[in-house]
Amino acid sequence: MEKFDIRLLINGNMVLGEAEKSVLINPDNNEVITEVPCASIAQVDEAIQAANEAFPAWKRKSFADRAEILYKFADRIDQKAELLAKLESINCGKPYQRMLEDEMPAISDHFRFFAGASRCMSGSASGEYLEGFTSMIRRDPVGVVGQIAPWNYPLMMGAWKIAPALAAGNTVVFKPSECTPLTILALAEDIKELFPPGVLNILTGKGSVVGKHLASHDKVQMVSVTGSVGTGKQVLQSAASNVKRTHLELGGKAPVIAFDDCDIDDLVENMAMWGYYNAGQDCTAACRLYVQENIYQEVVDKLTDAVKNIHAEDIGPLISAEQREIVQGFVERAKKVPHLKITAGGNAIDKGCYYEPTLIADALQDDEVVQEEIFGPVVSVTKFKDVDQAIEWANDCKYGLASSIWTKDIQKAHMVSSMLQFGVTWINTYFMYASEMPHGGFKMSGYGKDLSMYGLEDYTVVRHIMVKI
Repeated sequence: MEKFDIRLLINGNMVLGEAEKSVLINPDNNEVITEVPCASIAQVDEAIQAANEAFPAWKRKSFADRAEILYKFADRIDQKAELLAKLESINCGKPYQRMLEDEMPAISDHFRFFAGASRCMSGSASGEYLEGFTSMIRRDPVGVVGQIAPWNYPLMMGAWKIAPALAAGNTVVFKPSECTPLTILALAEDIKELFPPGVLNILTGKGSVVGKHLASHDKVQMVSVTGSVGTGKQVLQSAASNVKRTHLELGGKAPVIAFDDCDIDDLVENMAMWGYYNAGQDCTAACRLYVQENIYQEVVDKLTDAVKNIHAEDIGPLISAEQREIVQGFVERAKKVPHLKITAGGNAIDKGCYYEPTLIADALQDDEVVQEEIFGPVVSVTKFKDVDQAIEWANDCKYGLASSIWTKDIQKAHMVSSMLQFGVTWINTYFMYASEMPHGGFKMSGYGKDLSMYGLEDYTVVRHIMVKI
């Protein structure tokens, strides 16, 4: 594991970046992993040109031919699962077993799903809508797609983006986070072997340099980003250069609504798992818990005990010392608010970039810990009176990505879910994903869908073809 492939992939060639180096730090122990040379602007231009030249031939391939390559790539991912899990664990601090068992099977499944789904796309209409003319609807690929992935799920987000874009017939220039490029770079040789040159290019570099150039380049027809709201805004400004299509998944502050008829033990078990999974570095983390007043204290007491029993090593460290400082800042400010109670955690751990799993009780709707995305192992708990108040407070947030309802009354669950402004609502469960179901948000969480046929369609453009008969 001492050797890491740090070469970029441009037009089917493995090359070293020509710009400054990114120093990769293992957040588990703050040791230097390696240095990765970033792509120069000239190399970004070269990759975009290669993708542009490769597009016509890749578009003309049959869905079956493209799918076959994606299936083979999924097989390679499975064959390298242990290696990739180790790399992700070193690069991100993720617990190795969680990466191997939870993420790796899903990553290869996404490629297999989109390989098959691409063969099921169809137009919505065909026929004679004007006498003497036959119309049909086509869904065609957009062209060259620039993709920018985050550091919290590097290879998973890569799969979410690359698989549908290629399956639909686009060519791709993909940029992982400069903090976490190792897993996708470890697959560059496989990409080179399986895909025609230029179809999938891998570049490393900072978002402010490489990402900005991708988003503003006139030959890039679409840019897809998963990241912060700030990143999304910057990409939108850059994309205005040629009015390119954008696909944004930006952030979240997921409400979990627990009614007084819920299974409290099941709720607590799920909150302890999904509020702190991946150290809370997830846009869908169960971080904003609303509990009906009749069961509020029981939930707080049981969840406090559960959180105190979470071992930091089981959820992993934060990605960097900087991120830990951000999380610690939120908690330190919360400690100064008289009505807030830190019932578990609340401190940095003297190892790597770890932070104690933290629970903040008695939070009010306007509190910073309720309204702002912390992106760390911190959960707030707020008491509510009735259904209307729960719905109002859940929606009273600038984000709209994920949500959850806990009740034994399925009629109430359906009614409440219909009123929530979030891309997904789980009922009596949390964080369950299927390749067949869409993922995406409302409001400042962005727009566009990942996963499912809707995700595939996002990487296509609808066209009307009319023939005079």
